[in-house]
Amino acid sequence: MSESAQAGEVKSAAAQKATRIRYLIVFCATLMSFLLYLDRFCVSFAIDYIRQDLGMTQGDAKWFLSAFFWSYALAQVPAGWLSDRYGARIMLVIYILTWSLFTGLIGAASSFFILIVTRLGCGLGQAGAYPTAASIVGRWMPVSARGTASGTVATGGRIGGAVAPVLTAYLIVLFVPLGTPVELTSKDVLIPSELIERLQEDGKGSSLRSQLTSEQLTLLDAATSTTKGEVDDKERIFSGVEADELTAMLNRMIKAADIYNEKQMGAVKLPNEALDMLARVNDGETLTDPERTRFHRFLVEGVFPRGVAKLYGKGWRPIMYIYGFAGIFVAAFFWFFFYNRPEAHPWSNSAEHALILKGREHLAKEQKLKPAPVAALMKSLNMWYNCFSQWGTNVGWVFLVTWLPRYLMDVHNVPILERGTMAMTPILVGMVGMMCGGKVTDLMASKFGIKWGRRIPIAGSRLTALLAYLGCVGITTLAPESSLNTPWVFVGLFSMVAFSTDFGTPSSWAFSQDIGGRQVGSVLGWGNMWGNLGAAVSPLIYDFFLGENPSLYEWNLMFTVCAGGFLFSGICGLLMDATKPIEGVED
Repeated sequence: MSESAQAGEVKSAAAQKATRIRYLIVFCATLMSFLLYLDRFCVSFAIDYIRQDLGMTQGDAKWFLSAFFWSYALAQVPAGWLSDRYGARIMLVIYILTWSLFTGLIGAASSFFILIVTRLGCGLGQAGAYPTAASIVGRWMPVSARGTASGTVATGGRIGGAVAPVLTAYLIVLFVPLGTPVELTSKDVLIPSELIERLQEDGKGSSLRSQLTSEQLTLLDAATSTTKGEVDDKERIFSGVEADELTAMLNRMIKAADIYNEKQMGAVKLPNEALDMLARVNDGETLTDPERTRFHRFLVEGVFPRGVAKLYGKGWRPIMYIYGFAGIFVAAFFWFFFYNRPEAHPWSNSAEHALILKGREHLAKEQKLKPAPVAALMKSLNMWYNCFSQWGTNVGWVFLVTWLPRYLMDVHNVPILERGTMAMTPILVGMVGMMCGGKVTDLMASKFGIKWGRRIPIAGSRLTALLAYLGCVGITTLAPESSLNTPWVFVGLFSMVAFSTDFGTPSSWAFSQDIGGRQVGSVLGWGNMWGNLGAAVSPLIYDFFLGENPSLYEWNLMFTVCAGGFLFSGICGLLMDATKPIEGVED
């Protein structure tokens, strides 16, 4: 080829407009992130129904929620290194299919042991997802856009986490149709003492007591002074009132002609379906027999919010099959559109390659990857600050995606669909924080340098999260009738926690990319491992303070511990320095 022809090709390449396949790649990673959090946290909303179905205690539930994070944390570095070694395309497809399989198997679990095994499997499958996503961003995005791209991918996860409670709530209701049997069994009587005490407190003229036989009323009256404060045990006898007898009493109420009394039950919180039935009755419509007994079941659940298992609990298994099956489609989508390197993608042109590699031309040439730099990571004090910051963050944040639905149900008795909306709200607000945090860390890095451009968003956001938790404690000191002492006010404060947490996340990701060289997957995996060890111990810490049936004082103790986690995280964040690469990692 002549020199003039070669010069013409160079000129043509220089004038070529860069394609934008890098944005499609970021979308692929974001879609993966959405499914990641959807599958991870759908069980947090369903856990009380799972617990009631399988006869688990709150102590069992804490280990079930914790199990995921142990395997997820400990597999971070190996999974990240495998993606660095064999490529993100094949490994991420394997990861997606693995965690989706185990998510589906949760729905088939018949014992607590099987539940633990499935959650450990989910953790192993998801361990490599975010380290791989960080590697994808590092290879496909220019340095100047790393924070924004990282925030976008992480936002996909937050959307999945936000959708999880509300979608799970609606699917649970959908899978408990009108024909579902409403009669209670003895295992559905969760706290017999609560049932007896409430029936005594209602007085002899209550519409519930009026449905009982004289023999049943005699048993209840004999239990008046001896059930107060007794420990929940479904199998023991409560002053002559056995669980089977209590079950018969409740079923007699459910099958009665009419037990609703507006004066006695007007303040009972009912699900939307029951409210719709009540509105029809008030309009003069007559319910069918299946509708009437279903309405009575909801009334009994509302009158005894902790003492009786929920009818909607029968719908949790099918949703696990649906979530697991969705992973096949996401894995196929990722395999079709994603390639490991820009120059390997058939839709990406040379101008886009040059744009991505500007200032990092050494990445254009493949090099043999060394093993994960564990020794270098352990010697880096800078990296330990990052690890401890992530650990403290998760101690404070994990409440939002584990025990928040339980708090809304136990403390405020929020019905299922409204509870799903409330549990979704903080995660949605966190998504906004994630996008803002990505932009802010990029802007601050360009203005003040990457040292303070990463430090300030992390430390400042942990301070505001701490203040939000202390606000929760402060509001509980107000009178119960105070306009501030309502579920939505607490949801607003939890949303502040979520916004603050997610605002600092892109800075933490970008920090790992700044100091990680070619081994970003391993470096981010190391930090993520320690962060998720914090997530693993969080349910255990929460349960230590809460116990089986926590009081408001015990919930406040737990909120104070969450605030302390953010204080520790913020102090460590102020010590991180993104200008100091880890010695021993590949440039």
